[in-house]
Amino acid sequence: MRPMRLTGYGPSVYTRAVRIALHELLCPYDWRACDPFEEEGRRGLLPLNPFGRVPILECGDATNGAVTIYETRAILAYLSATFGRTQTDALSAARIAQVQGIADSHGYWPLVRDVYSHGFFRPAMGEPADPGRIAHGLAAASPVLDALDAIAEEGRVLAGHDSASDTNPADWHLFPMIDAFQTVPDGSDLLSLRPRLARWHAAFAARESARATLWQPEAGT
Repeated sequence: MRPMRLTGYGPSVYTRAVRIALHELLCPYDWRACDPFEEEGRRGLLPLNPFGRVPILECGDATNGAVTIYETRAILAYLSATFGRTQTDALSAARIAQVQGIADSHGYWPLVRDVYSHGFFRPAMGEPADPGRIAHGLAAASPVLDALDAIAEEGRVLAGHDSASDTNPADWHLFPMIDAFQTVPDGSDLLSLRPRLARWHAAFAARESARATLWQPEAGT
């Protein structure tokens, strides 16, 4: 199999999702940092992704040859199907897709772009923050957290994990968003009110894949 190369942006929760999956599945890869918010960085991404975004996985094998995959869900689906170690029943597969859909459609903006960006990232980078965006994000986050907590209560996904074989794309995809959100004290307080989701987050945060992929402001891209 061709060595994998991941192109991504260090602070990106979507880049971290793919890095977590690669760590969990014990897949070695080369890392290429690229800032899609800078014009030069975005231009450099266009040959690999016509939308100029990250993450991007370059890989391949004897059957498919060299391939390039972008969009986080597509990358995670490929990695899970190729390197995953467990079979998933139909309802569990549906719950995985449901968690990913909730995260992308309803969670990303309030959790990450509002609360995390203005409550942690921008201040850490010396950039101006908007308290109104934090307040808006906290309000919009509550129904998202409630829905995810209910799914965690069912126990099919977002459950505690004893081994890498137990983790799946729902964990990989959602964890970086929740982890970013809870760096802001008010976000952490809201998470603590959803005990099942909070237990899942705490258990996953202790995993090597979570520790190895944690972005710090001084680490750059």
